Amino acid sequence: MADVKTPIISFRNFSFQYRAQKQPTLHDINLDIYPGERVLIAGPSGSGKSTLAGCVNGLNPFANAGECTGTLTVDGVDAPDSSIFELSRHVGTVLQDPDGQFIGLTVGEDIAFALENDCVPQKEMHQTTCRVAELVGVENHLDYAPHELSGGQKQRVSLAGVMVDQVNILLFDEPLANLDPATGKQAIELIDEIQQKTDTTVLIIEHRLEDVLWRNVDRIVLMNDGRILADLRPDELLSGSLLAENGIREPLYLTAMRYAGIAITPEKHPAHVDTVVLDEADTRRLRTWFRASKPCRHDPATAPLLEVRGLNFGYTKGQNTLRDISFSIGRGEMVSIVGRNGAGKSTLSKLICGFETPDSGRILLEGKDLSGENIRRRAQHIGYVMQNPNQMISKTMIFDEVALGLRGSGLSEAEIRARVEDTLKICGLYPFRNWPISALSFGQKKRVTIASVLVQGPELILLDEPTAGQDFKHYTEIMEFLRGLNAEGVTVVMITHDMHLMLEYTPRALVFCDGQLIADRSAAAVLCDPALIERAALKETSLYTLANRCGIAPAEDFVQRFIDEDREVRTHGC
Repeated sequence: MADVKTPIISFRNFSFQYRAQKQPTLHDINLDIYPGERVLIAGPSGSGKSTLAGCVNGLNPFANAGECTGTLTVDGVDAPDSSIFELSRHVGTVLQDPDGQFIGLTVGEDIAFALENDCVPQKEMHQTTCRVAELVGVENHLDYAPHELSGGQKQRVSLAGVMVDQVNILLFDEPLANLDPATGKQAIELIDEIQQKTDTTVLIIEHRLEDVLWRNVDRIVLMNDGRILADLRPDELLSGSLLAENGIREPLYLTAMRYAGIAITPEKHPAHVDTVVLDEADTRRLRTWFRASKPCRHDPATAPLLEVRGLNFGYTKGQNTLRDISFSIGRGEMVSIVGRNGAGKSTLSKLICGFETPDSGRILLEGKDLSGENIRRRAQHIGYVMQNPNQMISKTMIFDEVALGLRGSGLSEAEIRARVEDTLKICGLYPFRNWPISALSFGQKKRVTIASVLVQGPELILLDEPTAGQDFKHYTEIMEFLRGLNAEGVTVVMITHDMHLMLEYTPRALVFCDGQLIADRSAAAVLCDPALIERAALKETSLYTLANRCGIAPAEDFVQRFIDEDREVRTHGC
C-alpha cells in the first residue's frame, strides 16, 4: 500500500469543461484523498459533484468529451491521459441509475461479468459470485433478469458487480437513491464493512447527509457551482451554516436542537444522534420547546375519492404479490405508501392505473368501478409518475416531452406553451426548457417526468419515489408544488422510501409488507413504532431517538411538534 502521506487521489488546480458547455463545470479543484479514507462529497444538484466523480473513474473525458486542465492522479495513474479501461482496474463505481450499469442477462451473469473478462476459472467465478451476492442480499435472485428486480435490488446487484473486483477505490454515486430506508442503512453498513475488511478508499456522492452519517466518514467535501467550498470533519461542518446556505439538509435532530435554542458546536460531536452531547441545560431547553406549543391535529378525510376493496394479484399463478388489500383515500388527502423493496407498492400503483388487472377485488374512483376503464381513460383522472424516468420519456427535447400530453387536447399552441412553461418553472426546469433530455442528470430527468404529468391537471396524482435523486432545494420545490396542488383539492399519493418526505408532507401513511397492508396510521406514529419499523424495513426518525434521550413522551407528539415548526419556518422564513 502507498505511504499514508501519499494521496491515492490528488487534484491539483484541476478544471473540467464539457465539450457541449460554454463554461467549465469544475473550477480550480485542489483536493487530496488518502488511502483508506471514507469521504462524502455533498452538494446540491448541478454543483459538480457527479462531474468530479466522473473525472476520478474516467467517464470524463473518455465517455463524456471535454477538456481537462491541471492534474489529476488516481492510484498512481495520470487520469486524464489514461483510459476508462485502465482506471476501472483502480476504481469501482456504483452508478446512481442502476439500469445504466447492467450488462448480463441475469443477476448472476451481471455480477460475474468482470471475473469472466479476467478469465477467472469457472468454479472460482461461481464461488465468488455466490459469496458477493449473499453479502448484498441477492443470493436468491441469481437467475432473475434485471427487469424483474425492484429499484433497490438493482442497486444491490450493481454493488455486487463492483465488489468482485479487487480495486483500491470504491466510488458510490448516490447509492441510497432507490433503496428502502432499512436497505439504505444496510448499504451504508455494508460500505463500512467492506472498507474495514479491504481497507479500500471510499468516495460517496450523496446529498442525504443524515443517512450517510449512520456510519462515520472522515471528511465531508462540500461543493457548489463547480468549486470546493469546504473540506471538513463532519463535526466541524455540521456546526456551521454552510450546509443550509448551499441547499443541503442537516440531520433533523440538529434542526430540532437549533429550534430549541441549543448552540451546535464541534465539541458537542453532532455527527450522530446517539453520541451528540446533551447536557442538563440542553435537555431542559428541548422539553421547554416541546411544551411551548401543542402539535397540530389534521382534519379527518373528506368523502372517498379512491377505494380499494379486497384486492388480490399475482404476476404468476399461485404467487400472490398483493393479498386482500382494502383502504380508501379521501378527496384532497396527501398520503404516503411505504414499505420494503418488493413489498408490492409499485404493483398496487400499476393496478390502480390499469397497467395490470387484479385477480380479484375492486378499485373505485368516486364510487365508479374502474374495471371497465382502459389505461387512456384512467389517465385523464389519475396521473402516474414512474420511479424510473427513462421508462417514461419518449421525446428528445424537454419542452416537447412536457407538452406531449397536451397535444390534441384542443388547447391552442399559446395555451400549451403557457402551461408547460409554468410547470417547468415550478419544477426548476425552466432554464433547461430548450435542452435535449440526454443532457440531463437522473434527478433532472425525474423532474421532467413529474412535470409531464402535472401539466395535465389530474384529480389524483400517484408518484413512485417523486424525490429520488433530488437535492433539498429541488425536493422542497417539488413537494411544496404538490402541497399547493393538494391545497387546491388535488389528491396526492406517494410511494416513497424517504422518511423525511413522509413525515413532513403526508399526515397519513399506508405501510406494506410482503404484499399486505399492515398499518394505516399517522406518519409520526409509524416512525415511532420500532416493531412496525423493523417489520416494514423503515427507519426510525432521529427525532424519536432525540425525544427518548430527553425523556420526552409521547415521542410521536415531539415529532409532530417538529414537523409543524419546521413547516412554519420554511414557509415563512421566520
